[in-house]
Amino acid sequence: MEQTTTHKIEWVFGYGSLIWNPGFTPVEIAPARLAGFARSFCLRSIEHRGTRELPGLVLGLDEDPQAACRGVALRIAPQDHDSVLAYLRARELVTEAYREEILPLELEDGRHIHALAYVMRRDHWQYAGGLPHDEQARIIAAAHGGRGPNADYLHNTASHLADIGMADDELDRLSQAVRDLQASMPRP
Repeated sequence: MEQTTTHKIEWVFGYGSLIWNPGFTPVEIAPARLAGFARSFCLRSIEHRGTRELPGLVLGLDEDPQAACRGVALRIAPQDHDSVLAYLRARELVTEAYREEILPLELEDGRHIHALAYVMRRDHWQYAGGLPHDEQARIIAAAHGGRGPNADYLHNTASHLADIGMADDELDRLSQAVRDLQASMPRP
């Protein structure tokens, strides 16, 4: 497992579920932009939102020099550093599909900071970048894992992004496609 240096990490970048469920209490939350990466349903989830038999899809930060990802910077209280970092590693590095990186962010208020981010490893077997929209919708509509339905993850993320003024048109379209598919699925 690749891990960052042992120096104190002050900020974490949230681009998916960390926005609406960070699992810790940040002392500051600031809208942020990360250049060179896209938010993408590029990770097959076999634990939290799917299983090995029926993987789901969750968001990853996928490197793309032409892209920029809007999200939030979450500042960690100094006294909580070690416990928050341990928690995040247990949550985000379950299958080592992500690598930890310290990346430069631009905050909405103009500040420039560096934050811990979990970046998708394209060489990992769970990488699923570039799937067509309709295939993503089919996977997300059907999958369910230890943290619940894959669709809930998508809907919660899209909703929270809209709530904080960062609506993501692609996630909104995908969310609607999943709702449409689920409405047409037979009920057990």
